[in-house]
Amino acid sequence: MLTLDLTNAPRWHDVAPGVRVQLRPLTTALMVATRSDPAVEAVPEEASDEERAVAFAKALARRAVLAWDGIGDAGGNVIDPSPEAIDALLDVWPIFEAFQLTYVSKGLLLEQEKNASALSPNGPSAGASATAKPAHPTRAASKPARTARRG
Repeated sequence: MLTLDLTNAPRWHDVAPGVRVQLRPLTTALMVATRSDPAVEAVPEEASDEERAVAFAKALARRAVLAWDGIGDAGGNVIDPSPEAIDALLDVWPIFEAFQLTYVSKGLLLEQEKNASALSPNGPSAGASATAKPAHPTRAASKPARTARRG
């Protein structure tokens, strides 16, 4: 069952030990605006999927990040979110991965749900259950498999 959050309130997401970001809800309007972001549209056609993903994630984060805790400059001074600081934050690989998993993938999982796709049986969306019984390792098949007749 799809559960709707009718409050549409921003939420805090932990992205690293001692680091959290407050993000707007991942809405259709936010995704559509990000797709038409000039930085996303400027990605060359020959760019790799990875380059496109980074450009999209940064554009999305610039729209979604409202506040953060545990982030400072090189001198140890607390800094507020800004487009440049958000881009620099997502250049840190573990932060980028956490942003993708805790924020972006939630929207993608919802997209899969509406398409009636099951969760992956392993990986970050672990949850699907196997339907076939495991094969006995020492027992051979009792009959050969049926194949189509040649005509």
